[in-house]
Amino acid sequence: MRMADLGHARVAVWGYGREGRAALAVLRRRFPQKALTLFCSDEEAQSFARHPSEGWDPALRHPRQGLDSGFRRNDELCVITPPPSVDVLKRFDIVIKSPGISPYKSPVPDAMAAGVKFTSGTALWFAENPTARVIGVTGTKGKSTTSAMIAHLARGLDVRTALAGNIGMPLLDLLGQEAALWVVELSSFQTGDAGPLDVGVITNLYEEHLDWHGTRERYAADKLKIVDVARTLVVNAEQPELLARTAAHTHRATFGDAAGWHIRDGAIWRGNEPVLPLVQIPLSGEHNASNVCAALAAIECAGLDSFAAARYVASFIPLPHRLQSLGMRDGIEYINDSISTTPYATVEALRSLDGRAVSVIVGGFDRGVDWSGFVKYVAAHPPHTIIATGANGARIAESLGGVRGFELTQAATMAEAVSRARAQAPAGSVILLSPGAPSFDQFRDYAERGREFVRLAGFDPAAMAQIEGLGIA
Repeated sequence: MRMADLGHARVAVWGYGREGRAALAVLRRRFPQKALTLFCSDEEAQSFARHPSEGWDPALRHPRQGLDSGFRRNDELCVITPPPSVDVLKRFDIVIKSPGISPYKSPVPDAMAAGVKFTSGTALWFAENPTARVIGVTGTKGKSTTSAMIAHLARGLDVRTALAGNIGMPLLDLLGQEAALWVVELSSFQTGDAGPLDVGVITNLYEEHLDWHGTRERYAADKLKIVDVARTLVVNAEQPELLARTAAHTHRATFGDAAGWHIRDGAIWRGNEPVLPLVQIPLSGEHNASNVCAALAAIECAGLDSFAAARYVASFIPLPHRLQSLGMRDGIEYINDSISTTPYATVEALRSLDGRAVSVIVGGFDRGVDWSGFVKYVAAHPPHTIIATGANGARIAESLGGVRGFELTQAATMAEAVSRARAQAPAGSVILLSPGAPSFDQFRDYAERGREFVRLAGFDPAAMAQIEGLGIA
């Protein structure tokens, strides 16, 4: 579906996050006289009233005939806050859906059966740019760092490169702009809307987002939709399941094994040649070194000089909320790893701090994922303290009930968790926020959660929240 198909259709936008705002802005520019409807939450409606999307005036509360009450301005835009029913959705030909709205949950399947067409900003951008040279990056963890690293390395080689997608800049924000290479981060919500890709990268595959996908198998299947649209596929050789599920791809490259880019003897190697000492990587943890391997493999598969690109790894600026060292306060180092939304990510964060006394704050929205791997790790490598908080904090604490070697406490809020961690942390130790769970129980997203941790730790959130390199450069 292309933008032109929206011209004479009855169109609604569902969701007023970054993707929804980008969609409204593009529709306003392309079809300035078109009447539209926005479905969103009460909080999003209030956000719209305060900071409307580009081209829209703040609307006045008013009912629109035949629909639920909402905001309206000159019949151009109606903002409806109750969740749309099937009957309401059936009044539209096309709904531009935000990524967080699951196609597997009511009312979307019934609306689709009734003939409503759903699309997304990602799908619209790819339809408008069928010949763009794109590296698409997905994976349970590491996809943002890998995407940003690929863009940084390509720019080091003087390639005009765009960095966009799930990393924080919707593709529609860049619609109509030109780049020699597009690096696009794709969540599991977006892989089915993407393609074609010159190179598709899968950093790893673990269990996550079961509330959206429904089952682990469906999550994996949705992630692996990238396989079908990638001319060349780059996968993590350290994951046997991922290797098995992508074995049929005719142009597959790997990283993490001796034949390709891999970690060995304190360095990153390409085959039998050492290329980059790990001490030159401005990122903590072996998992981040693996992300560098993935980025170099993608650069190579895109036909660029990966050996020349490797010299630019050292100048990469780490992304916020990803094992981000905030600095010292009263002899304690604070590290913000709010992006950690799976127990696996928390384990990797702890592994990167092995040998140090760590007070780790875990817990958040409960997606029902398995914490046994985390329990096994801390039993063998006990941190100083575990503070369990959030909606699944009690479940995490219960799973740790029989494990010894560390202090275990619970906290109702982030403020209480930081206070308890500070009270128990010895001088020279680390207070680590690595929740292993989404933020939706208390915060809008992981970034808001991270900013609150930064503030509570005594640092400036604004100074710690910048993602470098978004857009085209």
